[in-house]
Amino acid sequence: MNAPPRPPRLWAVVGATGTGKTDLSLRLAEALAARGRPAEIVNADAMQLYRGMDIGTAKLPETERRGIPHHLFDVLEVTDEAAVAWYQDAARTAITEIFARGSDAILVGGSGLYVSSVVYDFRFPPHDDAVRARLEADLAASGPAALYERLRALDAATAARVDPRNGRRIVRALEVLAQGADTHGAALPDEPALWHKRTTLVGVALDRAALVARLDARVEGMWADGLRAEVDALRGRGIADSPTAGRAIGYAQALAHLEGAIGQDEAIAQTQALTRRYARRQVSWFRRYPGIVWTGPDADAAALADSIG
Repeated sequence: MNAPPRPPRLWAVVGATGTGKTDLSLRLAEALAARGRPAEIVNADAMQLYRGMDIGTAKLPETERRGIPHHLFDVLEVTDEAAVAWYQDAARTAITEIFARGSDAILVGGSGLYVSSVVYDFRFPPHDDAVRARLEADLAASGPAALYERLRALDAATAARVDPRNGRRIVRALEVLAQGADTHGAALPDEPALWHKRTTLVGVALDRAALVARLDARVEGMWADGLRAEVDALRGRGIADSPTAGRAIGYAQALAHLEGAIGQDEAIAQTQALTRRYARRQVSWFRRYPGIVWTGPDADAAALADSIG
């Protein structure tokens, strides 16, 4: 008698930027396919959703994807706002369709809230356009620091987890609170429940000193590879006015350089510092995931595939 088909599995390959998640996800997909378990990759990097943002996001070119289907890359224009509630629906739809084809799905990226919105049973409160508009006007008039103090007075626990410089995240938290709802405030639920029962969480980590050296070199490489020209081209498509894409690390600094506000060396140095800070936050975020298996970028993908039934 033939064995029943193996239920599909959701893999999440996560970790700080620059740790080698993309390479491991490709090798894992190949290892699974070699075992008769085809797999497809779903993007969980908020900035890789955008068309044209390639060099500064270290987006894997289509020619290097080894014939493995990739989803949710290049699906937004730089003028679009990437909202996590929209992403949750888009990613879960893609994963459900992958499962229907009899394949495993490999969610790959380092945008913590985006990953969590898919992996865990996150429910998002509705938007209130009027409240959002009022808060965004306050942000424009007073700056993020004033709104952050307001958030801290209303919900100190959430404020402690939000970057005081991230005006969009502060506005969203205040918008949720204004509707009388509790806000996840960029945090995991106290007892996170998996969205898909058969989920394996894989964290990719590097020694801090090695990661810093890799990140600094990576930023320099992006500029050498043409980040300035990429951002200059994106200015014609409206990135400077984008509420999300234009504020991405590296892109905001390149825009400031193109506008004459800072020199190239300063743009690179700022990007390096912000990237290091972002990587620290990513590590802290993913270390809270219960049951995550930590490994290095050179992990044996075959052994990883064999470790799960």
